Amino acid sequence: MNIEQARFNMIEQQIRPWDVLDPSILSLLSVLKREDFVPAQHRALAFVDTEVPLPHGRFMLTPKVEARLAQELAVQKHERVLVLGANSSYLLALLGHKAQQVTVIESDADILQLAKSALSQAGSTNVALREVKTSDMAQGLAEQAPFDVVLLAGSVPAVPKALFNQLKASSGRLLAIVGQEPVMQATLYSRNAQGSVHGTELFDTVAARLPGFDEPSRFQF
Repeated sequence: MNIEQARFNMIEQQIRPWDVLDPSILSLLSVLKREDFVPAQHRALAFVDTEVPLPHGRFMLTPKVEARLAQELAVQKHERVLVLGANSSYLLALLGHKAQQVTVIESDADILQLAKSALSQAGSTNVALREVKTSDMAQGLAEQAPFDVVLLAGSVPAVPKALFNQLKASSGRLLAIVGQEPVMQATLYSRNAQGSVHGTELFDTVAARLPGFDEPSRFQF
C-alpha cells in the first residue's frame, strides 16, 4: 500500500466531502500520521472509513468523524480542553496541536496505555492522560474546571449536567454524540454568561458508547 496516496485519498474522498474545509485541520491531517495511532494488527484500516477495533469492545472513531469534531470545536491556542475517552488518540493529537493543554480521562488501562504510547511517539507533550474508575467517567474532572472545551470521544445517551457545569461561562463549549442507535447526533453545546446551555445538532452519525454513562431504562412487558 502506498501510504501517502492512502492518506491523500482519505482526506479528499472521505474528509473533505464531510465539510471539513478548515485549512489548519486539513494541514494537520496531512502531516500527522494516523497509521501510528492504530493498533499494529489493524494498521491496514488506518485510512478506511470505519471504526478501528480496540481492546475490550472499544473503537476509534472514523477518520471523517475525528476530523469533523476537531473542526467544529474550533479550539484556540490559549484554551484548555477536557476529553472523556482515550480511544481516539489520533483526535487527541489533533487537539493537542490546536490547544494550550488537553487533559484526557479514561477508565480502561489497556486503551490508556495504547494512547500514551502513540502520543509519546508523536511528541504530543501537552496531552495529559489520567486513569479514572468507570463510574467516574461521566463526572468529568471538576477539580480542574472550568474548561474552555469538553469533548466526549464516543456516544452517550445524554450529557450529564455535571459536565456542563465544568464549562467556562460565556465561552465554554461541549461536543458529544448523543442518542440511541440507529439515530445519533453530534451536538455542540455552548454555555452563556448566565450559565444556561444551548445545544445545536451538527450532523447525524453513529459511534460506539463511552463507558460509565447510564443508559435510559427500557420498558419491559
